[in-house]
Amino acid sequence: MTDDRTQTNQHRRGASYARELEGHLSWLDTFSGTALGVLAVASGIYTYLGVSSLLDDNGAMSAFAAIAYSIAVSVGIFVFWSYMLRLFPAVRGARARTGLLGAMGLGSLAIIAMSSWLNAAALAGSAAVEQHLAVTVQEYQGSLERAHEIALSAQGLERDVTRVRQSFEDLSEQEATGGLSGLAGRGAVFRVLRQKSSELAGLEAQIATQTPLVDAAFVEGNQLLSRMRALTVEPGPVEARSVEFSEQAVRLAGLITQLRQLSVASLVERAAQDLSASVVLPELDGGSEESRGNQASTITSVLAVLAQRATTLERAAQAVLAMPPPTETTYTPISSADAVIKYARNFVPSWAGAIAIDLLPAVLVFILAITQTAIREGREGTSIEETLTLAELRAAVNAMRDVEASMKGTAIDAAADIPRVTPLKST
Repeated sequence: MTDDRTQTNQHRRGASYARELEGHLSWLDTFSGTALGVLAVASGIYTYLGVSSLLDDNGAMSAFAAIAYSIAVSVGIFVFWSYMLRLFPAVRGARARTGLLGAMGLGSLAIIAMSSWLNAAALAGSAAVEQHLAVTVQEYQGSLERAHEIALSAQGLERDVTRVRQSFEDLSEQEATGGLSGLAGRGAVFRVLRQKSSELAGLEAQIATQTPLVDAAFVEGNQLLSRMRALTVEPGPVEARSVEFSEQAVRLAGLITQLRQLSVASLVERAAQDLSASVVLPELDGGSEESRGNQASTITSVLAVLAQRATTLERAAQAVLAMPPPTETTYTPISSADAVIKYARNFVPSWAGAIAIDLLPAVLVFILAITQTAIREGREGTSIEETLTLAELRAAVNAMRDVEASMKGTAIDAAADIPRVTPLKST
C-alpha cells in the first residue's frame, strides 16, 4: 500500500512538472515565430549586401536579382527551421531522430553555402579587401628589396674589376722599368698589360654608370610602396582605392623589372670570359734573340695570371647570378566575397557572426527536443485523470452533458413515433 502511494505521488509530481513545462512552452510559442522571422529577415538583408558586392552591374535588373535572392534565402531559412522546430522535438524513435538530425545537418550546410558566406562578405568584405591590398604590398616590398639586393651585389663587382685592373696597371708599370722582362720601356709585354687594363677600365666605367640608375629606381619604388600602403588604410570605398592601387602596382612591377635589368652580373661574366680568350699578342720587339725570348716568356706568364684573374672575376659574377631572383608578384583584384574566403582566418569573429545568425535556431530545436523529452518522462506512468487540467475537465464535462442531452432528445423522439393502442371495450 505504501509503495502504491509513493508511486502515485511520484506520478502526480511528474504530471505537475510536465504541466509546468508545457505552460512555459505555450508562452514561448507566442513569440518564437516572430523571433525566427526576424532572424531570417536579418540574414536576408546581409545576404542582399553580399550579393550586391558580387554583381558588376548596378542597374535595376541586378538590384531586383539581389532582392529576389535575399527573399528566397529568408523564406528558405524560416521554412526550414519552422519544420525543425515542430517535427524534431515531436518524434520519439531513435531512427526518426537520426534521420531528422541528418536532414538538419544537410540543411545547415545548404544555408551556409547560400547565405552565411555572403553575410560574412557583407560584415567584413571591405576589411578583407584591405587585407588583400596589405598582403600584396608586402609581396611587392619583398620583390623590390630582393631586386635591389641583387642589383647592389652586381654593382659590388665593380670593386673586383677595379682590383684586377689595378693589378695589371701595376704590372705594366713594373714592365716599364724593366722589372718583368728585363727590358725597360713600353714594349710588347707593356702593351699586353695596358690592353687588358684598358678593357677593365671600360667595364668599370660602365658599371659605375649603373649605380645612379639603381638608386633612383629603388627610391621611386619605395615612394610607390608608400602610396600603396596609404591606399590600404585611407577612408572611403575600397573599390575606388583598389583602382588606384592597381595602377601603382603596375608601375612598381615595371620598376622591379627595370632593377633586374640593371644588374651587370651577366655583363661582368661575359667580360671575364673574354678577358683571357681575346688577347691580341703584339710583335716581339726585343733587339736580340735572348730579349725576344724573355718577352715571350713574360707574356706567357702574364697570360697565365690573366686567366687566373679572369676565372676569379667570372666566379664572382656567377655567384651574383646564382642568387634567387625576386618573386614574381602580380596584383589581382578580388571581390569582397572572395577576399573573405581567402583570408577567413583573419576574420573569424565575422564568420562566427554570419554563421550564428543562420544556425542559431538549431539551438532552439535542441532546447525544444530536450524539453519535450522531459515532458514525456514526467507523464510516463500517469493515468489520464492525473494529466487532465481544469480546463480540460470542464470541457469533458460539457461534452458529456451535450452527449446526454442528445441521447435524451433521441429517446423522446423515438417515444413520440410509437403508435398508441386503444383498449377494446367489453360488451
